[in-house]
Amino acid sequence: MEKLKIALLGLGNVGSGVYKILTTNKKIIEKRSGYEIEVAKILVRNKNKKRNVDVDSSLITTNFEDILNDDEISIVVELIGGENPAKDYILKSLEKKKHIVTANKLLMAKCGTEIFKKAQEIGCVHVCYEASVAGGIPIIQGINEALTGNKIQQVIGILNGTTNYILSEMDTKGMSFEAALKDAKAKGYAEADPTSDIEGFDAVYKLDILTALCFNKKVADDKIFREGITKISKCDIELAKEFGYKIKLLAIGKINDGKLEISVHPAMIPTDHPLANVNGSYNAIMIKGDAVGDLMFYGKGAGDLPTGSAVVGDIISVAKNLNNKPNCLDLFDENDDEILKDFGDSVAEYYLRMNVLDTPGTLAEITSLFALNKISILSLIQRGNRTDGKTDIIFMTHKTKEKSIRSFVKAFENLTDKFKVENIIRIENLD
Repeated sequence: MEKLKIALLGLGNVGSGVYKILTTNKKIIEKRSGYEIEVAKILVRNKNKKRNVDVDSSLITTNFEDILNDDEISIVVELIGGENPAKDYILKSLEKKKHIVTANKLLMAKCGTEIFKKAQEIGCVHVCYEASVAGGIPIIQGINEALTGNKIQQVIGILNGTTNYILSEMDTKGMSFEAALKDAKAKGYAEADPTSDIEGFDAVYKLDILTALCFNKKVADDKIFREGITKISKCDIELAKEFGYKIKLLAIGKINDGKLEISVHPAMIPTDHPLANVNGSYNAIMIKGDAVGDLMFYGKGAGDLPTGSAVVGDIISVAKNLNNKPNCLDLFDENDDEILKDFGDSVAEYYLRMNVLDTPGTLAEITSLFALNKISILSLIQRGNRTDGKTDIIFMTHKTKEKSIRSFVKAFENLTDKFKVENIIRIENLD
């Protein structure tokens, strides 16, 4: 059987998973790819670092040039993450007519257009990135192949396993945000610096890729409305239950009045909705197509073997199509901010939790501000007096514009520094 030599850039968590799958499932991979796939080189930063996989030391290199200048290596598998030097390695590999497989969501979100342009210039190379979104879930292949006959109208997903684990633990075990985050770190679900996850950046990168695929429009990731989960408290979780909702960090992309509405933010969703029952570190993505209707993709969104599975799937796909013309290279169009809907014009129902002075006339003052900003109140709850003479009031609104809510909050907090909006959460009924 003909050999196909590949190189791995990185031997961390995902790189180790890829190597394990390639060695453990060697025979079935040969049968499905038509090649004996051989890992010829592995790029690492530190040769002496202890790893969780046994690798022949002769494969290890700290010099990328060893891979770049080896003409027998056909596929470069980038698993180091981040923007640089990953982008530089990929662009140089493309110039050497090496095919690319990557799991790098940040890079594909920020530099996908540049990478695909380079691939088009070369004209005979494949760029695959299934593992960049939702770990082992085959969502990119699903969109690129099975759903190409559809005009996709909406994509909504839970795209970050860390935040979903934290919110699930807060929901099922009554943990505080801080305790759940600490637990996530202890179990390896959260990085030492979890900012990218808990502030929503990770989900933004993945949503950026998905919306480019679904709507053939590329929006700069810094133009996507983003809000993390750091303000979510045990109180919000419990109140959501009272109202019949669960809180999830959602990534949403949809066409609304000819404009692309795209955002990442915490949302209350009905407890009987399928996404409400996606717990732990799992991911799920719902797609609505004009022909197929509603579809849901569900599975492990991270981890060495689930993500490694997607990477190996891409390697096999490249192997099977070595002599075929690459397709789908135009899915990352130039940035198209004109199609982006101003998030201030987006419409939703809202949950607002406020801390106010418990004095006569306070409620009337608040409701007058709602009326002034054309916000209709659906219901309210007042929690009893606190020792500091304040009280918590929770409002649920009818559908209103985001900019009306912002205007209300600004006016409300200008009343006095003793008035505070503790949290605002959008309600997505996901009709």
